[in-house]
Amino acid sequence: MKICVPVKENQGLESIPYNHFGSAPIFLIYNLENGEIKAINNNDLHHQHGMCQPLKALSGEQVDVILVAGIGAGALTKLQSQGIKVYKVGNGSISDNVQLLKENQLVEFSAQNSCNHHGCGH
Repeated sequence: MKICVPVKENQGLESIPYNHFGSAPIFLIYNLENGEIKAINNNDLHHQHGMCQPLKALSGEQVDVILVAGIGAGALTKLQSQGIKVYKVGNGSISDNVQLLKENQLVEFSAQNSCNHHGCGH
């Protein structure tokens, strides 16, 4: 399973998940099977609200799950249409949240709990 986590700074598994998918500077992709971590710069960082292209931002990387504090409904819908599940992170690092995911303790995002503007606060 490949897990994508938007972050501000790459500190590996100790990185803190970013508060919003579309405006995160970096995406870390963690391969749960082999422990490999790959950093990708967000190539869609400066988009207008509602115009996020998550697959473009991920540079075509194949991921199964995204862990993030907030995400807009448009990006969420696009990701879900590709079979990617998106979960709301808890406090702590990527490592902490991966453990919560394994224990089924993270809430999956839906249109009802997604963001409706860039400054929505998380």
